[in-house]
Amino acid sequence: MREIVLDTETTGLSPLGGDRMVEIGCVELMNRVPTGRTFHAYYNPGRPMPSEAEAVHGLSDVFLSDKPMFGERCDELLEFIGDSPLVAHNATFDFGFLNHELALCGLPSVCMTRMICTLVLARQRLPGVKHSLDALCTRYGVDRSIRIKHGALIDAQLLAQVYVELTGGRQIGLGLVAEPAPAEKIDVVLVEDSPRLTAMQRVPREHQASAEELARHADFLRGISDPLWNRLEACN
Repeated sequence: MREIVLDTETTGLSPLGGDRMVEIGCVELMNRVPTGRTFHAYYNPGRPMPSEAEAVHGLSDVFLSDKPMFGERCDELLEFIGDSPLVAHNATFDFGFLNHELALCGLPSVCMTRMICTLVLARQRLPGVKHSLDALCTRYGVDRSIRIKHGALIDAQLLAQVYVELTGGRQIGLGLVAEPAPAEKIDVVLVEDSPRLTAMQRVPREHQASAEELARHADFLRGISDPLWNRLEACN
């Protein structure tokens, strides 16, 4: 199953109040294992960056001034996320900004049924403890030493590791069912006895003992003094 873990950075807390998304980072998971594929983009918000927000993520007006507007590059993001479930921490925040940006472009919103919120998962599975991304990284031993300020791609990469732990741990990617052998090496064939019954028939293996091996085995048996099988025969 393909899933996308994402994080956003914004100019503030309220898209309806005029705040805009300025960065998004996405990490692809396949069966809860990172594939190495990511998507990362900065966007010019078309408005000044409040000092409070810049203190959180470090993205200044000067840095964002030559970046594209969201509508100019949104096709690349939509192609990457496809129709996969989207995982985020406090996901209603990220979905709110993503759908606001899509609405400004006249594009359909991302359906909320695709949303997986790790904050909700953490509250359900770890009641009574801190549920921030930093706290969960500490709890699960996820190294966050590269995270000096909030950054969408870095946070998405950290969250991907936390999400795997919240949903079963790293062993979730291990297969417990052996892979079938290549067709030419399989020594079991299916035989159709009836439309409703399938029986197993083993193909004979070609490794019968040679005459020389049988003779050496007989010599070995003759060299055993008072073998146990002679006592059993005497009892019978």
